[in-house]
Amino acid sequence: MKTTALRLYGKMDLRLESFELPPAGDDGILAEVICDSICMSSYKAAKQGPEHKRVPDDCATNPVIIGHEFAGRILEVGRRWRDQFAPGDRFGIQPALMYKGSLEAPGYSFPTIGGDATHVRIPSCVMEMDCLLKYSGDAFFMASLSEPVSCIVGTLKAQYHVPPGTYDHLMGIREGGKVACLASAGPMGLGLVDLLLHGPRRPGLVVVTDIDQARLDRAASILTPAAARACGVDLRYVNTKTGTPVQDLMAVSGGTGYDDVFVMAPVAPVVEQGDAILGRDGCLNFFAGPTDPAFSAKFNFYNVHYGSTHLVGTSGGNTQDMRDALELMGAGRINPSMMITHVGGLTAARETTLHLPDIPGGKKLIYTQVDFPLTAIADFGKLGKDCPVFAELGRVCQANNGLWCLEAERIVLEKMPRLPQP
Repeated sequence: MKTTALRLYGKMDLRLESFELPPAGDDGILAEVICDSICMSSYKAAKQGPEHKRVPDDCATNPVIIGHEFAGRILEVGRRWRDQFAPGDRFGIQPALMYKGSLEAPGYSFPTIGGDATHVRIPSCVMEMDCLLKYSGDAFFMASLSEPVSCIVGTLKAQYHVPPGTYDHLMGIREGGKVACLASAGPMGLGLVDLLLHGPRRPGLVVVTDIDQARLDRAASILTPAAARACGVDLRYVNTKTGTPVQDLMAVSGGTGYDDVFVMAPVAPVVEQGDAILGRDGCLNFFAGPTDPAFSAKFNFYNVHYGSTHLVGTSGGNTQDMRDALELMGAGRINPSMMITHVGGLTAARETTLHLPDIPGGKKLIYTQVDFPLTAIADFGKLGKDCPVFAELGRVCQANNGLWCLEAERIVLEKMPRLPQP
């Protein structure tokens, strides 16, 4: 079977190429990819090339397919897996395989599987680790977003607190406590706030910060303080570009500091700001993954000793986290479509990945079977003056509070130009 895929050969060396996939054989599965949401981790892999922990040293001669937040449809199933999967099944992928302790992952490490491809061969290790997950929903993009949402599910589970006089680690955020989400008006920050408001354990106060007022305004129009109050949560948005951020955030907390602080940008001053606003037994979660292996920031160890402040870090979610994410989305409790601000076809994947930090907005969603440039949802109406498809997309998204949705996905898959066959 032929595929067209974006392959990584080395540092900032991505090539969109067509080639033949190996047959499914007895232990593999052939599948069609429908969409992939591009993650900053893919940019980091492209920037670091073989120096990245998940990218093989020989990628220059054995290139890997990039993209790890993807969903699609199974086409052919090897004999070994026919009692579990069948042609036509829809799927999502949990890329954190941890196969025999290895860091290898789809979208980083394999020549036949990754999200930025029209078709893939799924190797047996994915199924052996129970990381090929059936998806029963209608919208493929939701299954694609289940991977980033699973990272947020996992990060909330990783929080912990220790009651005074004990050594018991009570896992999870503090119920009814105070939470600060720093640099959180981006896509993953929005997902975090959505889960804090609608997840199984809720704080009493959530403060969301950013230095971009437009991002904050968009976030507040989607996750409104009024809707948060209906969930029993006091939601505040704070621009930390001006004023005295630490003092201002401490004032919002009532002077106590915060039980749980999430740092969503790998910026040393933001880390230090998070440290400074921790309350007693406060837990700081460094969520954002840096590209610089030497990245560091100051941490107040006086407070570690006398105030029991502490630090955790998470990188990705596990398979149960992804199942939890799919369940929350399926029940309509969270809406990760708010993460998406741009869509495009497979031909847009290369430039989007290589220049991801420079493209404003949230998640960039790639539909791998079609061919059109990366386009902001906010620009659909303007582009619709010359293109009926964009006009239709603009009307649909406008009616959905400016958010991507199933109807918009169907328009793209049915009416955008198909990617040329290899």
